Amino acid sequence: MKKHSLPSIFALLLITTIPAISWVSASHSHLKFFNSISKHSAETSKPVVSSNNSSNELFVQHVNAVYEQAELAENGLDQEVFKKALIGYYNLKKTQLLSAQKAVITIIDFSKKSSQKRLWIVDLLNKKLLFHTLVAHGQGSGMDMATNFSNQPNSHQSSLGFYVTSDTYQGKHGLSMRLEGVDKGFNTNAMSRAVVVHGADYVSESFVKTHGRLGRSHGCPALPTDLTKTIINAIKGQTCMFINGPAEKYYSNFLNQNIAVSNFISTRNTVQASI
Repeated sequence: MKKHSLPSIFALLLITTIPAISWVSASHSHLKFFNSISKHSAETSKPVVSSNNSSNELFVQHVNAVYEQAELAENGLDQEVFKKALIGYYNLKKTQLLSAQKAVITIIDFSKKSSQKRLWIVDLLNKKLLFHTLVAHGQGSGMDMATNFSNQPNSHQSSLGFYVTSDTYQGKHGLSMRLEGVDKGFNTNAMSRAVVVHGADYVSESFVKTHGRLGRSHGCPALPTDLTKTIINAIKGQTCMFINGPAEKYYSNFLNQNIAVSNFISTRNTVQASI
């Protein structure tokens, strides 16, 4: 076996670790940028009006095209909620936390009853609805309706905001997937609270028929057991998840539309240049 000197081993370690360190540093620097935006500017952000406002028009056309072609209205997803989700998606793209290979977004709307299908997974590239199903909220958030939300440990409440899907593991609920919350003050304790995507027997049409609502988790967005594996495999590995709720309980720096439009145009131009 060929022996390596300590200097050569050290050099090899530097070569292999520097790219990873650079990626993490870049991602966190972009997160700091969004966290530095004031609540006021995030809430009042509106598209900058130019002579023809062409960039904003292209963004709105894109939102409408995906919404219509994926038949999201027919499947109960409010268009304003979808628009909010896409604004956050394109802002998250700037942080480099999202996968460059997957263009899917998961949207959960906790302003709807648990007895309703309130989770949608959309393929943004092909403008296609992949899944529309039930999802549970935390037992501390309410009964059929989720009305209370928290980022605090042991609250057993759901947390609103934008997440990035992480790695998978086998736990007490079978295949599960960790979530990284990126909305400061709203969901950034998701990892330490073990807020994960998993399957549960209490998330089913039969449970609703018996109890009038779904069962509830300890804060996790729990799924029907027969769909869990397929859904996790579709969205794992750094894709965007947005959990919507009552507007008065949540704001996000990732809802800055001006930055989202700029990022959308940049992404669009890059794709066109590669064709």
